[in-house]
Amino acid sequence: MFENLSEKLEQSFKILRGQGRITEINVAETLKEVRRALLDADVNYKIAKTFTDTVKQKALGEKILLAVKPGQMMVKIVHDELVQLMGSSNVDINMKGSPAIILIAGLQGSGKTTFSAKLASYLRAKRGKNPMLIAGDVYRPAAIEQLKVLGQQINIPVYSEEGHQNPVKISHAGIKEAKRLGHDLVIIDTAGRLAIDEEMMNEITAIKKSVDPGEVLFVVDSMTGQDAVNTAKEFNDRLNFDGVVLTKLDGDTRGGAALSIRAVVNKPIKFISSGEKLDSIEVFHPARMADRILGMGDIVTLVEKAQEQYNVEEARKLQKKIAKDQFGLDDFLKQIQQIKKMGNVKDLAAMIPGVGKAIKDMEIDDDAFKGIEAIIHSMTPEERSKPEILNGSRRKRIADGSGTTVQEVNRLIKQFDDTRKLLKMMGGGKKMMRMMGNRPQFRGK
Repeated sequence: MFENLSEKLEQSFKILRGQGRITEINVAETLKEVRRALLDADVNYKIAKTFTDTVKQKALGEKILLAVKPGQMMVKIVHDELVQLMGSSNVDINMKGSPAIILIAGLQGSGKTTFSAKLASYLRAKRGKNPMLIAGDVYRPAAIEQLKVLGQQINIPVYSEEGHQNPVKISHAGIKEAKRLGHDLVIIDTAGRLAIDEEMMNEITAIKKSVDPGEVLFVVDSMTGQDAVNTAKEFNDRLNFDGVVLTKLDGDTRGGAALSIRAVVNKPIKFISSGEKLDSIEVFHPARMADRILGMGDIVTLVEKAQEQYNVEEARKLQKKIAKDQFGLDDFLKQIQQIKKMGNVKDLAAMIPGVGKAIKDMEIDDDAFKGIEAIIHSMTPEERSKPEILNGSRRKRIADGSGTTVQEVNRLIKQFDDTRKLLKMMGGGKKMMRMMGNRPQFRGK
């Protein structure tokens, strides 16, 4: 996400390295490169120019502290302006009503159907909602079936009417059924449409007017860059939507949509989504995204993801095992499986400050732990609980059984020993428990 933009912005800041102070000349050189980086990322020219003009004005008016280098000061100013550009703070969705109604709109192929399922799953897990999905896309072949399959995967009901071609009536009937069954949230997936298709635009406007949703979200494929921003403006003129969703942020996106869309339509980005996995959805936080763009990582989101997998009772059991020196390879395997649930390994690593740049050219896929899991599964229960008995012949048998080498088995045992020592040093995991247990409470609205 934003790799090219991050790299080019970093190169532009190098101009100020080694400079004793900020001057009009070196600021102009730096911001010329910043503007070029933004334009290459497909940011609207007018927005890029206004952005760099504001940064220049603030940089030249800034009193440089002796302890802060000019390059660091420029990064800080650019960071703050990026946050402002993307909306200052995150904006929550409106879920008032009984049931609360969320209408999903957007272009064809923007990922609306997948996002509808992701949002339903997210709001059930995070807000304790009892959602129902309504299949309102009556035009795309297999759209209804796709939503049903996704609904089955997350165990959320989908209301549909086969053969019916009126999405307004389907939406009404779906809401009525949701009320009857006691659902407190309805998410309506609609057909993709072009802003130039007058008939289809009239239809989505009619759906909105008829069901009166508390929230209308416009879904944008972030890979379409500036075109997505122009389309968002046209849709907003007709629909007056409440927020934007950026999808496919794991693709070869240049970031222009994320940086431009808020300024053009004056509507907040509320969610970002990447990949096909139904848990790959995040609330959009402008400050955290600015951190990622400038290569500062995103440790807050990383901790939040870890907290989602954190189980107090399991952590207490683990703490006792560590304290008694009974932490075994089964426990090690459990920790790995929890990490896997948090998401893509490379994306997680990139949230650690300084790591993103180091691993940007590395291929780290979701199967990175497969070899480790195979090795541990090839051990007997006794070997997993007492790794010290793993002599040469046992290691050879495990390597053969897992389709790996003795060297890989040895490497795993060393990693395990290092982890056990580290946990012991942390006082049986007490520090880890304190950090993970201090989770923010999320209040439903």
